[in-house]
Amino acid sequence: MDFDFTPDEEAFRTEVREFLSENLPPRNERPGSFLREWLEKVRARGWVGFSWPKAVGGSDGDVARQAILKEEMALAGAPPLGTSFMGLAWVGPGIIQYGTEEQKTRFIPDILDSKVTWCTGYSEPNHGSDLAAIQTKAERVGDHYRVNGQKIWTTGAPYADWMILLTRTDFNTEVKHDGITCLLVPMKTPGVEVRPIENMAGDRHFAEVFFTDAEVPIENRLGEEGRGWAVTISALANERSSIGEVTQMSGKLEDLKQLVRESRKQGAPASDDPLVRRQIAEFETKIAAMKYNGLRYLTRQLRGQPLSSETSVNKLLRASLEIEMDDFAVELQGQEGVQLQTQTARWARSSLSWPNVVIGGGTPNIQRNIIGERILGLPKD
Repeated sequence: MDFDFTPDEEAFRTEVREFLSENLPPRNERPGSFLREWLEKVRARGWVGFSWPKAVGGSDGDVARQAILKEEMALAGAPPLGTSFMGLAWVGPGIIQYGTEEQKTRFIPDILDSKVTWCTGYSEPNHGSDLAAIQTKAERVGDHYRVNGQKIWTTGAPYADWMILLTRTDFNTEVKHDGITCLLVPMKTPGVEVRPIENMAGDRHFAEVFFTDAEVPIENRLGEEGRGWAVTISALANERSSIGEVTQMSGKLEDLKQLVRESRKQGAPASDDPLVRRQIAEFETKIAAMKYNGLRYLTRQLRGQPLSSETSVNKLLRASLEIEMDDFAVELQGQEGVQLQTQTARWARSSLSWPNVVIGGGTPNIQRNIIGERILGLPKD
């Protein structure tokens, strides 16, 4: 297996590093205007929506350079390339592939310019991981859809401007994946109610969202009526090699190592404890496995081969690893580790915010089912 990039790709890496050296000051030296200026600079470089077509404002960036860009940004601890995370990860690609020209003109520039935030209305109380079993109803009435139903665990709903919403427009199909319609819904639409779900750390990242006779214009439908499943699968498929995530985990491990060096266990440096050292080594091994998995996925993409269920492996590893690392840090700090008002409170807050990692994108049990059924060929659960 060849892990090397081409000379042109490495030249792009050098370009990214030079940009970071010139434009990314240390965290404690960033002025209040830094984020706005940062977003303007990376947007001007064409690095927001890097892989999107130039026709919609992207850069037609190839897969290898996109991976390099994400890796270098994560290594440097840089702010995100745009603040519309859901818009860049899922909504934008869906609109590019299935949207009308009017929708592309209306929505894509605001996503690229970080002017709006999006959330995804997928999971429902009794059908959280079985998206095709959704019951939220959209009834066509004249020039709009009347929506009734409920979503849950909606990431970012408390502060989002828009939602990409899965509804059912036909309840009489033989195949449950048919009859699903995707709508683009302003969160301020009358009849849309957001009830934040507060986690143990006091954060309100998730929410329940209720729809009561909410009216959505037909021009806000994404794709054909009853064909929303294809739109959803296309959107979810844009979570690719996960190399950027792996780099983030490597950075978190470095922070954890620093915590170990600063901590004591039974009166001695924690770094001298063989059990502590073994645990750190296990974390490092898992991150290395994720990295090589990511490179495998990247190789498939470079060869023009589609990705499907393989990415569930890193999603599963990431969820368990985040929890293990946070819990280890909290335990290492002892009584101080459970305090939310100390200098090291980030570990406690992260530990208490585990649903963000575990639930988002599919629970571990769902990922195991996907791996077992679609990769290993085991019987369906």
